[in-house]
Amino acid sequence: MIRIENVDVVVADVPTIRPHVLAMTTMMAQTVVLVFLTRSDGFVGMGEATTIGGLAYGEESPESIKVNIETYFAPVLVAGDADDPAGVMKSLDRQIVGNRFAKCAIETALYDALGQAQGKPLSEYFGPRLHDQLPVAWTLASGDTGQDIEEGEAVLAARRHRNFKLKIGTRDVARDCEHVAAIARAFEGRASIRVDVNQHWSRGDAVRGLALLQDAGVEMAEQPIAGQDIGGMRALAEQFDIAIMADEALTGPDSAQRIADENGADAFSLKITQSGGLTKAGEVARIAAANGIDTYGGTMLEGGIGTAASAHLFSTLPGMKWGTELFGPLLMTEEILEQPLDYGEFGLAVPTGPGLGIRVNRDKLNRFRRR
Repeated sequence: MIRIENVDVVVADVPTIRPHVLAMTTMMAQTVVLVFLTRSDGFVGMGEATTIGGLAYGEESPESIKVNIETYFAPVLVAGDADDPAGVMKSLDRQIVGNRFAKCAIETALYDALGQAQGKPLSEYFGPRLHDQLPVAWTLASGDTGQDIEEGEAVLAARRHRNFKLKIGTRDVARDCEHVAAIARAFEGRASIRVDVNQHWSRGDAVRGLALLQDAGVEMAEQPIAGQDIGGMRALAEQFDIAIMADEALTGPDSAQRIADENGADAFSLKITQSGGLTKAGEVARIAAANGIDTYGGTMLEGGIGTAASAHLFSTLPGMKWGTELFGPLLMTEEILEQPLDYGEFGLAVPTGPGLGIRVNRDKLNRFRRR
């Protein structure tokens, strides 16, 4: 039996190219959490458990992820069969409650190492690859209308993105919608405009805001109200033509089924970390497909490892009407991979090598690693 001999968790702070303004925090850097699992046959698998804004977004922080993996996950991992990722993950689920982001990193690393050992791309463990390239949206989140338009023009001219998502919710509804409408006018006929409110509107705010956004030509609104308010989400989906997308409401297959049963969303934002890993994210996608719900490949603004893992899974999924948002590495000032992911022609090329098909530049990583 192939054993896991070492578990190494690295926390690194990588500066962003500009302030990234979200409803709950403003990011000047992204803290990436990387897991390296060394097998007894010498293969090393990598996974990522990156979150946003410490504890501003969810219940797991970079620091808690590191401590929990080293303290509670490692004893389970070293007792498992590295050639049986599904079995190892079942053991973790039996012995460790929650910790979805950490579990996602572990599962990714297990399949990355297995793929290297067997000479298979990670995607092959989740279905036949249907897409070699995935469309990627860009988030305009400086908070300044003129700067966002300038930034959008630049990435559109570079043929990198033609779908833009705007982060709103920090200002009053009218001001936020004026900001969005100005950007929508600037890119009318050239790019799709979507918004993400990150749960920061009340039901009343959402009714007022979505009416204004619909008039402005916005196509989709992500999690405009609290994730647990599925009834409110259903009411908004019924009232407006704008697609209402669930994001924070999705915490894995159980929540996905509940939202589907209650008609609480027009679309699901698939995130491998929020779902608790690649396998469970795939289950969320299947629930969406079975219930006629559109899908979107979401991001926690991961670096290259988490982005590559998401791309492998998303490449196996049919539909994906809303494309993906796998731009995380492009938000960072430095790339920690030996060979950056391939962005171009409005999309991301899915890596083709064994496992994740990428390698980390350890020298670069060590520059940003917390000591």
